[in-house]
Amino acid sequence: MSNVDNIEAAVKQLSGPELRRFRSWFAKFDGKNWDAQIERDASAGKLDALAEEAISEYEAGKAK
Repeated sequence: MSNVDNIEAAVKQLSGPELRRFRSWFAKFDGKNWDAQIERDASAGKLDALAEEAISEYEAGKAK
């Protein structure tokens, strides 16, 4: 059984309060990882094209 399978099995056995606690923890955990990924992508210039496109559309009056 993989780690994911083990985690899925464990989550299925959580009580209501435990599941709420797990959801809260995972939302924070996932959010921190997402923020870190965005920071890495921004530092690496991966978002530059999107930013340039947004600025161009704004300057062309296409933004609302």
